[in-house]
Amino acid sequence: MVSFSAEGVPFPPIDRRATTAWIQRVARTYGRTLGDVSYLFCDDEHILEVNRQFLQHDYYTDIITFDYDEGDTLNGDLVISLDTVRSNAEGLGKSYDEELHRVIIHGVLHLCGLNDKGPGERELMEAAENRALALR
Repeated sequence: MVSFSAEGVPFPPIDRRATTAWIQRVARTYGRTLGDVSYLFCDDEHILEVNRQFLQHDYYTDIITFDYDEGDTLNGDLVISLDTVRSNAEGLGKSYDEELHRVIIHGVLHLCGLNDKGPGERELMEAAENRALALR
């Protein structure tokens, strides 16, 4: 089950059913099934608070993924700052919708085992994001 909620921001313009179906399709390409995946859309201040409290990081980010996977079943909490998504979209010259969906699937890709911090991992993640976006 995928759930979506918003705290301190208007709910973003996404189709919950279509987005859930898309997330399921992407998970299947990695041999995974969906368990409980929860999205919380928030503002920069809230994600900064989460980053400080749970990760001891003192910076803004677009997404934080908490991975509770059990075997091949994806379970996790994903916190997305819509403020950062909007500023990243503007900085990259992309639409807000495209950047929002890229971040939504970025978290799922983390749950599928992809990383983006080590050498060469960012390029692999971007390629995986592009393949996933093509499945929308």
